[in-house]
Amino acid sequence: MGGSETSLLAPVIIVAALVIRTAFAEIRHPGSARHEWAFAADRRAMAAGGVVAVSVTAIGWSQSGWAAVAWALLTGALTAHLIGRDR
Repeated sequence: MGGSETSLLAPVIIVAALVIRTAFAEIRHPGSARHEWAFAADRRAMAAGGVVAVSVTAIGWSQSGWAAVAWALLTGALTAHLIGRDR
């Protein structure tokens, strides 16, 4: 694996861990996944996540290429999640 493929692995593992965490929480507390992912319906949270994702992609593209897009999607989703928690 080269540098770009290796740096793609970390955000994919993090996303997988977050999805597994959500699944276990849903098993323990039915309905918790809907609450956890409610930020996806919040326009303000999604706009903030989009701005962060575009910014990270623009900054990192020259260094990382497609790995910057993977990191951008992860940081955008985490930002949207944090912004969506305010409501």
